[in-house]
Amino acid sequence: MKFGLYVIGDEILSGRRRDTHVEGFRRLLQARGHALHWVQILPDEPEILVRQFRQSMEAGEPAFSCGGIGATPDDHTRACAAKAAGLPLVRHSEAARLIEEQFPDSAWPHRIRMADLPEGSSLVPNPVNKVPGFSIREHYFLPGFPDMAHPMGEWVLDSYYPAEESPEQELSLRTYGVSENELMPLLQQLTRKWPRLKLFSLPRMGKAPFVELGFRGGEEVPAAFQELQQALREQGIRTDQPTG
Repeated sequence: MKFGLYVIGDEILSGRRRDTHVEGFRRLLQARGHALHWVQILPDEPEILVRQFRQSMEAGEPAFSCGGIGATPDDHTRACAAKAAGLPLVRHSEAARLIEEQFPDSAWPHRIRMADLPEGSSLVPNPVNKVPGFSIREHYFLPGFPDMAHPMGEWVLDSYYPAEESPEQELSLRTYGVSENELMPLLQQLTRKWPRLKLFSLPRMGKAPFVELGFRGGEEVPAAFQELQQALREQGIRTDQPTG
């Protein structure tokens, strides 16, 4: 399966914090035979959040969202998720119980707002401080803290999305002494022949330029990659050892 990822927070865009969610979720998904299909890094601006959440919800694309589910004034994700789904924001009784249990002396009046979720939300357990995330319409809203969000994302995947029997594969090699433009006829030919795979071409400039070529996808990857290698040999193009 293919998943989207929202990373939310002005601190990421300003550079005050460095993102680790993209790599973390890529690894979680890849280990289970799934793929990270797209990523959006968004500011703490309600209009933008509502627009983007609504778009992926209407498209039926499962997605994770990290950040903005706290109780401070700049945490807009809960309300925006509700508005995008066309649902009211309501107090979730189980979420409220967990928050009051975790913070018996300081749940009110502020922390308890983290229990205000889109109506009908399911909870995502938090193994660190017990304050849950939530899900609605195959969108999984998690804290911005990686040490919380990543194990919570792992729980979501293991609970709802069984590992694929044929995990995604990737094989690539580097070509030398040839430009990406010169490789174009071969790339177009292979793209037409293997439409279910993703053929990628990554040029690298510098003192020792090269073009990395490869295939990403399912069980057809080895056969398609073998054909790529054979075509390059026939054209006398120098390559290094494949990686995968």
